[in-house]
Amino acid sequence: MNRPLSKLRFSSSFPHRSEFGKSSNGLPIRIAVLISGNGSNLQAMIDAIDAGTLPAKVVVVISNKADAYGLDRAKKANIPTEVISHSDYDVLAGFMRILTSTFVEHFKNRILNIHPSLLPKYPGLHTHKQVLAAGDLTHGATVHIVTSELDAGPILGQMQCNVAPNDTAETLKQKVQQLEYQLYPEVIKKWAEK
Repeated sequence: MNRPLSKLRFSSSFPHRSEFGKSSNGLPIRIAVLISGNGSNLQAMIDAIDAGTLPAKVVVVISNKADAYGLDRAKKANIPTEVISHSDYDVLAGFMRILTSTFVEHFKNRILNIHPSLLPKYPGLHTHKQVLAAGDLTHGATVHIVTSELDAGPILGQMQCNVAPNDTAETLKQKVQQLEYQLYPEVIKKWAEK
């Protein structure tokens, strides 16, 4: 069962917005979104902005894949898009590439990532298979600040779901994606209100 938003866990050390940069004119915050594929978390952010529950504006969507469906989502929402090659950047955060330490340091405390596990458990890939192999009873999603160490930055928020006896890696992926669609906009909103 998904945890209600009122039961979201936020780190007590959730940084003040000024610690990772704020927009020059206050709210709404300006967000650049990095994608590699479907852009379903992007769509969740667009929907939350349109519903008035996320005081933000997506100013650009950047992909490392020209055929990423998320670019179509951005265009439908009149959001500018860019496609960059792997030689320009190596990117994490739904972008499925690891950022260089130089890039991370330049934007220190200003890059967020959503990861499909309850970090610090299962950093990296294949989290749903790892949960099943370990026999875990819960699984979930984590939003954290990106650091030079893979999926090890300060945790800003998490949501969890139960693992059913008949769950597969695919059903867990779907459950966790539903959590991500709630969690990411909520964490960004909390960050914006700091």
